[in-house]
Amino acid sequence: MSRMPAGVRSTFEAELNRARLTTDIDEMWCALERAHILSQEWAWPHTRAHWEMLRLAIRCRDRREVVGQVLRLAFGGIASATGRAPLGNTGRTDVGPLTPMPIPEDLMAILSAHR
Repeated sequence: MSRMPAGVRSTFEAELNRARLTTDIDEMWCALERAHILSQEWAWPHTRAHWEMLRLAIRCRDRREVVGQVLRLAFGGIASATGRAPLGNTGRTDVGPLTPMPIPEDLMAILSAHR
């Protein structure tokens, strides 16, 4: 399994930090969704993205999201390691765990530059 390229990792970490530093819940979710999209090809970062989503779901007291994130936390890394993570998926419970989605252009440029 390859390591996450430095350029992808720096943007991934920046999104995780943005989620930690803001007080706006919607912005937190947006940043974590973007981190998730960036992380899907790599098992450990993908798992970290779901861990942060689980923490936010608990903070928001969103039971449905908590349950969904627990399941995604258990299986997301495995999906990445086996090449089955659906690219572009935001990682939230309101989206099927195997549903591919369009990747935002700015994130696609970052991912494409490191393939």
